[in-house]
Amino acid sequence: MASIRRRLMLLILVSIALIWGVALVSSYRQATREVGEWEDARLAELAQVLALLDQRNLVTLANARIDVREEEKGGSPGANDEDDDDSLPRDALFQVRDANGDVLAGSPQLRSLQAWDLPVPPASSAQNITLGGRAWHSFTLRDTALGHTVRVFEPANTRSDLVSGVANRIARPTLLALPALALLVWFDIGWSLAPLRILSSAIRARDVNRLTPVDIGHAPTEVRPLVDAINLVLSRLRLSLERERAFTADAAHELKSPLAAIKVQAQVALAEPDAALQRLAMERVVQGVDRSARLAEQLLLLARLDAHEKMPTAPLKPAVIARDALLANERNAQQKNIRVALTGDLRAEINAEPVLIGILLDNLLDNAIKYGHAGGSVEIAVQHALDRVRLTVRDDGPGVASGDLAHLTNRFFRATGTQATGSGLGLSIVARIAEHFDASLHLGAGIGERGLAVEVSFPAQAGAR
Repeated sequence: MASIRRRLMLLILVSIALIWGVALVSSYRQATREVGEWEDARLAELAQVLALLDQRNLVTLANARIDVREEEKGGSPGANDEDDDDSLPRDALFQVRDANGDVLAGSPQLRSLQAWDLPVPPASSAQNITLGGRAWHSFTLRDTALGHTVRVFEPANTRSDLVSGVANRIARPTLLALPALALLVWFDIGWSLAPLRILSSAIRARDVNRLTPVDIGHAPTEVRPLVDAINLVLSRLRLSLERERAFTADAAHELKSPLAAIKVQAQVALAEPDAALQRLAMERVVQGVDRSARLAEQLLLLARLDAHEKMPTAPLKPAVIARDALLANERNAQQKNIRVALTGDLRAEINAEPVLIGILLDNLLDNAIKYGHAGGSVEIAVQHALDRVRLTVRDDGPGVASGDLAHLTNRFFRATGTQATGSGLGLSIVARIAEHFDASLHLGAGIGERGLAVEVSFPAQAGAR
């Protein structure tokens, strides 16, 4: 059933009807038991009265009719005949015996019912017996003072007003109240679900660019988690869009410079008659294209990392990836006469993706060589301590001002006084890759308290050393 309102109403009404039904059956059974006890007490009183009569009065009464109905048809004015009348005759029969067991008097109908010579119970008690194919109540009284035994018989009228009246008086208000209760339940559920309608209307009426939190006033406790969850999604979406806009603006700004430089160098090559100067201009065009291509690759990588795209991981040795990064950056290091060394625990393992770790090391090495001193040193260290593997790249260059350290991982940020060309994305990519693999990033002083050291601490691969 799609509607919560209908589902709740059906469940509530079915539950109420079930409980009322059980209560009605229980009340009916209780009333039946009470009526049975009351009838036994009434027969006991009638037997006590008969025990006090002499034989002449007993004979006279035996030939008369004893109607024990509480109310007869056409009873007292104003009586409710439908509920209160006993519809079947309820003539009481009796038999009185002396101390020797001889019958002093008895109702003639007992002979036709073949009950004249029924065995007499040994003690005073009530019984349910069958006479003439019909159920009867019987009560036996043994009067030890007079030596008489009185036995009274009464038809068992299952439609006695004391039972049917109780059932009718319980069932009728219940049946009349059920429609009214259904109507109240319908309106109450609708009123209780009103905050959901208000919330849906507030969301439906929102513009696509409006990502402020939803406020529907004093929301019920059950609705508040839903409102909070929607506001959390809107907050994340707003931050994502803001980051995307900022990223797009920064990327456009950063790509504008190399493209402008490429255009200028191309125009110089077209206008310059000197072949050597034309070649120099075209080489700079190629360098500008390479720079733009690298920048585009880095931007695409950041976009993938920002999208939280999980990549398959496997155990790998950072030292092996570091060797490949050394080979890739060997030419740049030779051009500046920079010595690059790999030290530490070369067998340590982490759980990561080799391409991303290669990009991380390539960016760290590229930065260390690019911003390091000519003739200086760069060191790659792999250390395994407890449950962490620390990968550190450090140089002995001019370093970074302490005020700029906190901003180095910001996108497109370039430290004060930087002369080397770059996009300002290298350490930002390193930080995102580290975050992707639950690693921590720390920036500090480099070799001999000079330059810059970048330490990335990964969780160690279990059991690897």
